[in-house]
Amino acid sequence: MATRKVIDGPEAGESLSGRLGEFGSAVMQIADEKGLSKERVLEVVEAALAAAYKKDYGKKGQVIKAKFDDVMKVASYFLVKEVVDETTREFVVAEETEEEAAVPERHEHEEIVDEDRLPRFNSERDLTLEEARLIKSDAQVGDTLELPLEAHEEFGRVAAQTAKQVVIQRIREAERETMFEEYKEKEGQIINGIVQRVEGRNVFVDLGKSVGVLFPSEQVEGERYRVGQHLKVYLVRVEEDTRGPGLLLSRTHPEMVRHLFSLEVPEIFTGTVEIKAIAREAGSRTKIAVTTSEEGVDPIGSCVGQKGTRVQAVIDELGGEKIDIIEWNNDTRQFITAAMSPAKVVSVELFEDENRALVKVPQDQLSLAIGKRGQNVRLAAKLSGWRIDVVGNDEPAVAEEESVNTEAVAEGEEE
Repeated sequence: MATRKVIDGPEAGESLSGRLGEFGSAVMQIADEKGLSKERVLEVVEAALAAAYKKDYGKKGQVIKAKFDDVMKVASYFLVKEVVDETTREFVVAEETEEEAAVPERHEHEEIVDEDRLPRFNSERDLTLEEARLIKSDAQVGDTLELPLEAHEEFGRVAAQTAKQVVIQRIREAERETMFEEYKEKEGQIINGIVQRVEGRNVFVDLGKSVGVLFPSEQVEGERYRVGQHLKVYLVRVEEDTRGPGLLLSRTHPEMVRHLFSLEVPEIFTGTVEIKAIAREAGSRTKIAVTTSEEGVDPIGSCVGQKGTRVQAVIDELGGEKIDIIEWNNDTRQFITAAMSPAKVVSVELFEDENRALVKVPQDQLSLAIGKRGQNVRLAAKLSGWRIDVVGNDEPAVAEEESVNTEAVAEGEEE
């Protein structure tokens, strides 16, 4: 394609000279392929033309701005100067000594090491207030004036190569920013991806326009990932990176369960049924508490679906993870009773000053209430927000001893 040659071809320097329209069209085409806005594309073109103009026709220290008319395919150039006075610049009256002249000129954006010293007045980019008011009568200190420059369309090879590098850099920056903004909007949502590669224990997932990473800590224990596998992942966080947006993914996040139910249960998607709390130990078991404000709607039944089809779809996506669905209740005792399911609860005693609940269950249900390695009571505690001690109702002395072990398990880290 002839227009692509302007940017990528070996004769890029010659292509820019006298062919601004073609140059602008080529950049527009490239940016369009990358999904960039017209405004951002014009910024790229103008930055490249300004860099080329300064290379061939500008002077050291000048700030040159280009304005490109994408309809007429012509460019206008301006010398940008700031209106300054003695409070913002150091005015040197005497001529420079040979030693001062030998010191390289400080870049206009370079940080000044000596905070007490003002940057030196530079006539190439600064204007005094008196000079500025000869051009614009109401000019004030701090204003910037754009002074028209002679238009040029012929650029040398070095200038054209400079423009090419600016285009490449700005297009990459714009593409990174566009992707960052796009994925930032999807933060906290489930997105579909394809496993691109597996490096060590890190799994890289192709999300379409970018690649996210699934670290070992965010992988479900026992899951195996293979290249080309379609995967639903939860986008935990989007971070800015010099090479593109850093997308941190998860398969273990509790919110993943909420979004999967939202995809499978229309009542949750529309807000008729609400998931009030989630407690999850990824790959093993999850408890969710649901409620509704509408009469005649069964929140648990809505989540389970006809013959369990809805909840089964979520379970399948989570690799067989068990899911307990209970009804939310504002009465703490009743809610903790439900949270201890499938165990039957005899009574719940609350110690509000300690945020602790003593739950009594039939002796033959004590193991079921505690669960394997304390999982059931641990999830119930996470779901309710209360520390839960479980004791048997028939043999208080023995039960109390077992409750101490249960508390230790409930507060410990997941094995």
